[in-house]
Amino acid sequence: MTTPHDPTAAPGEQPALLEAVRALLVPLAQLAVARGLPYAAVEEMLRGAFVAAAHAAHPTLPEHRRVSRISAATGINRREVTRLTAAQQRSAVRTRSYPSELFAHWSTDPAYRDASGRPRRLPRFGAAPSFETLAQAVTRDMHPRALLEEMLRLGYATHDLDDDSVALAMETLVPRGDRDRMDAFLGANVGDHLSAAVANVLGDGRQHFEQALFADGLSEQSLQSLRGMVAEQWRAVTGELVPRIEKLIEDDARAGVAQEHRLRIGLFSFQAPVAAAGTPAPPPQKTAPRRRRRDGDKT
Repeated sequence: MTTPHDPTAAPGEQPALLEAVRALLVPLAQLAVARGLPYAAVEEMLRGAFVAAAHAAHPTLPEHRRVSRISAATGINRREVTRLTAAQQRSAVRTRSYPSELFAHWSTDPAYRDASGRPRRLPRFGAAPSFETLAQAVTRDMHPRALLEEMLRLGYATHDLDDDSVALAMETLVPRGDRDRMDAFLGANVGDHLSAAVANVLGDGRQHFEQALFADGLSEQSLQSLRGMVAEQWRAVTGELVPRIEKLIEDDARAGVAQEHRLRIGLFSFQAPVAAAGTPAPPPQKTAPRRRRRDGDKT
């Protein structure tokens, strides 16, 4: 008995792996089409990513053998490998986002939260807790006035001119209206999540914590209830972890140990109709009426 041939299947590839890659590419294509990013631009980046990954997989190869090995590993011809290797852009330097850091500090530091655990409304100047002391706790490289202006521009905070106080404008950091920043969050968050999952699949599964809950059969009313629960749990997680992480960073700095690692911890939820969770639901099949069985009929 033969199985139908999948024209997209590459020799030696596992069907499950191809389906996994397809599931990753569909939302990427949706994003590119929605933002007018042409296929050619994405293809160029994909080719470059393949070359970079193959290069990283064989770091000790001598230069005269590396192009051939990368070509064999990726299926990209040698001329293209040479071009892409020469055109590799320098890695973007990660810069600190002071508004994001201030938001996190304000949301989690007990000194800047009220009795109910919510971020306090702060006087702009004065002794702690004030916006001035909060800004200075985050950075001395940016004046508190400039940092407040940036917080206001991004919609993270509001400024009451009557009593010269400042308050957070949102409970979670969602950069509404700032497309560049939203795109940066998308790449950083989803990129690190995917990197963690891939590292676990290629390793022994213990490199990174990466778990998820899945459920179906929920009503819209149930989803509304769960959204509030998820937000509440995230506030609890960040309230517990952020101060501990900040203390660990300070302890490492005082100890003079190498601080060469970074960390990202995330929580996400996604909901969709059951039929839209994967491939489109197949059309209903017409079935012949079931014939009542009589004694002597074959099953």
